[in-house]
Amino acid sequence: MRLSEFWLAMADEFGEAYGRVLAHDVVLAAVGGLTAEQALSSGVPPRQVWLALCDLQDVPLNRRYGVGQREPKK
Repeated sequence: MRLSEFWLAMADEFGEAYGRVLAHDVVLAAVGGLTAEQALSSGVPPRQVWLALCDLQDVPLNRRYGVGQREPKK
């Protein structure tokens, strides 16, 4: 997942405004106790940040691939 795809997925799943609030304010234990913005700035891969947010927000598995993402290989 590229950074641009991360932001598309955030806007698609949570809406533009709420997605930005989540990324700015919510601390994610799964990425070292950082917010999504901090984690991305620190070099954490966007996919890892996206999945941490999905876990925390109880996003169903079938919606975790985000906009523009290919389905995983089986």
